[in-house]
Amino acid sequence: MSIIFRYLIRQIMISMVAVSGILLLVFMSGRFLKYLDSAAQGSISAGVLLEIMAFRFPGFLELILPLGLFIGILLAYGRMYLESEMTVLSACGVSDKALLGKTLLGSLPVMIIVGAMSLYVSPWGMNQVQEILNEQRKATEFEMLAPGRFQDFSSGGRVTYTEALSEDKRQLQGVFIAEYAPDGRGLTIITADSGSQLIDPETGSRFLILEDGERYGVTPGRQDAERLTFERYTLRLGLSRDRQELNSLEYATTTELWNDPDPRAQAQFQWRAGLPVMVFILALLAQPLSRVNPRQGRFGKLLPAVFLYVAYLSLLLAAVDAIGGGSLAVAVGVWPVHGLFLGLGLLLLWHSQRKGVR
Repeated sequence: MSIIFRYLIRQIMISMVAVSGILLLVFMSGRFLKYLDSAAQGSISAGVLLEIMAFRFPGFLELILPLGLFIGILLAYGRMYLESEMTVLSACGVSDKALLGKTLLGSLPVMIIVGAMSLYVSPWGMNQVQEILNEQRKATEFEMLAPGRFQDFSSGGRVTYTEALSEDKRQLQGVFIAEYAPDGRGLTIITADSGSQLIDPETGSRFLILEDGERYGVTPGRQDAERLTFERYTLRLGLSRDRQELNSLEYATTTELWNDPDPRAQAQFQWRAGLPVMVFILALLAQPLSRVNPRQGRFGKLLPAVFLYVAYLSLLLAAVDAIGGGSLAVAVGVWPVHGLFLGLGLLLLWHSQRKGVR
């Protein structure tokens, strides 16, 4: 029986890894493009993108693994039904209950991984991401400059160039700045021999102090241009960006959520604690849904199963929102949703065994 167990789990895991890999690629690519757009606008440095994605990885994994296991069981068992392998197993004495036990036992490592991710690793990763973003909020285009390159900042509203930059990124040499007016109808070009940064100690606003340069102002539709020479010119880089405190419940540890009586904290805790439970219930649902006959094809029940998963996830999210909003009691929580689909899985198992499709 151990040989049969290893064979079943291997088939499930191969399908699960393939499905999860594709889903991870899709979701992480979308998130990476969003961060890449922020980097292109100068909001964050391109050098931290891979670090951010690495810390976000556990958060993606905790959501994708349950779906990957669910679809993996459907595909693996569906193929075995079509190729009559399940009939052979039944003839060898593997009952439906034994098959269910092996399926649930095989899903146990996935439950442990998802539980570790949702309860501990993912909140830690989100904290690390927020720390990185807080550091990036403190930075301005001054810190993100690279010598010898024209760089767009302020969503393309300003182009900055410097010939040389000190190691501490406090002093610039050979500065060129082209900036559009807020209404987009005027262009200002500034050149200077050197520049340095000044932070107002009272307001925290940042300024770029340019020395020994010229300023040109051009307005479309006018033939004349404004020219100004200066020994010292001050350009505001931006107002202070206070550090965003990690006060969101998304960044709280599971222990903090457990000890917090606030309904929103309890809703977040129940969401995290419910993800490994969701893995168990999806594995239970997948076995009867994987039963197909040759006329249905391997993917005959895949689409209804995916709709069932979407309904499960949507109801969980709705329950979490209801708990946080106070319209659903914390004592009731999300557990009726889990109970509903657990009952549905048991009903499908009973119906499948009664029908005896083998």
